[in-house]
Amino acid sequence: MADDKSPKPHVRKVLKAYARKDSRIKPIYRSKNGHISAASNSALQKARGEWIALLDHDDELHQHALFHVVNAINEKPDVQLIYSDEDKIDQSGKRIDPHFKSDWNLDLLYSQNYVSHLGVYKTDIMNKISGFRLGYEGSQDYDLLLRYSREIDHANIVHIPKVLYHWRMVEGSTALGSGEKSYTTAAGIKALEDHFEALGQSVSVEMGKHDNIYKVNWAIENEPLVSLIIPTYNGYEITKQAIDSIIEKSTYRNFEILLVDNNSNDPTALEYFDEIDQHDKVKVLRYPYPFNYSAINNFAAKLANGEIIGLINNDVEVINPEWLTEMVSHAQREDVGCVGAMLYYPNDTIQHAGVIIGIGGVGGHSHKHFKRGDHGYFSRLNTVQNLSAVTAACLLVRKSVFNEVNGLNEEELTVAFNDVDFCLKVQAAGYRNLWTPYAELYHHESISRGAEDNPEKIARFNQEMEYMINTWQTNKKQDPCYSVNLTKVREDFTVEV
Repeated sequence: MADDKSPKPHVRKVLKAYARKDSRIKPIYRSKNGHISAASNSALQKARGEWIALLDHDDELHQHALFHVVNAINEKPDVQLIYSDEDKIDQSGKRIDPHFKSDWNLDLLYSQNYVSHLGVYKTDIMNKISGFRLGYEGSQDYDLLLRYSREIDHANIVHIPKVLYHWRMVEGSTALGSGEKSYTTAAGIKALEDHFEALGQSVSVEMGKHDNIYKVNWAIENEPLVSLIIPTYNGYEITKQAIDSIIEKSTYRNFEILLVDNNSNDPTALEYFDEIDQHDKVKVLRYPYPFNYSAINNFAAKLANGEIIGLINNDVEVINPEWLTEMVSHAQREDVGCVGAMLYYPNDTIQHAGVIIGIGGVGGHSHKHFKRGDHGYFSRLNTVQNLSAVTAACLLVRKSVFNEVNGLNEEELTVAFNDVDFCLKVQAAGYRNLWTPYAELYHHESISRGAEDNPEKIARFNQEMEYMINTWQTNKKQDPCYSVNLTKVREDFTVEV
């Protein structure tokens, strides 16, 4: 415990009294006030343990916190970083606002310091990177974590899904809100910029949708061609709306649209297909076989000229012009697989903010029906993040990755869950799937093909659901991008009870 030359005399008296009671308490009295980074380094220099746990002076540890940490070390001896869930203690002493976290989620970390407390680090690695850096106060722990992460194998990171740390909400504490310490965002941006410079990656960093949320802008190399595959059956009005919005609004211009007509018979639609086929951005393909969503997309993917493939529903409508630029910037990253978008219902409530595996047996949509502009659970609606799956209503992926996992499953998953299955295959192949809130579209869901509302469709749906459960154990497997402590019944990130 480092006393950073506290001006109040009772502080030293209290520390000395506790040191006399317990030899494990070792106060360090600094001769000069140096702020949190310098003070923390003073304590680090005196540390003799193999592990370092970070605790703010006004917060509390759960009584069994260290037991769970030691248990994690015993269960995984090669572990290099441990973190837990956390909550807050309000000014009346009540515990509130539990943060049940994702397992290691690199892109979420680039959007916010979700790891935070309790964080437990190996002492030798802390010393190797020289502890905390001066000049990053306010986000010194974020800067430390980013630098530390470059020294370790991310497979050796353990998340303990238990609340082991309690932030005390006192005046001036970040626990009351980021506005209490407005300088923290600037320090966080600086830490991220340094991190990516050290990695040799070409990015720019800016503040995200609010304080202590960051947006990393990845440079697009050589503007790759994107092949947007849009299956359709009739649906003249919605298909025209989708294509018009893509062509007229998208600032990213190197794309082709492959419109796949699956047995349309409406004269107006057919006339439109003939007309739009003359557009230099559009090519109409004919798929004259029974409806099979997976087969249709696989068919078109083979004919796609793009380095990147986009699976797009014919009932979407572009909102923000930068949607495709944003998605391409992530899809081009070599360690990223599928990239998904923020989709809204026409009434401006959320239809899709990623897929959470296990909800409803297979997967449910994150934050479904939340209002546009809501922050979501601990700002999950404001942050680029890794998710296990995203919907193919708007999904980008490199064609090489699509081919590597053999595309969509056209044998067992003709209609439902083929996108979830595809994403899980991509994840299993070693790629990180990703969702971004900075690509926004409307999704006029199920207008084209309708709902699962007759016995034949229901039977097929149940069969496809059974396939997913048998293949991926979606009803049992814990989604690493979610939390075991959160509901698998609803799509709202509420606590499991």
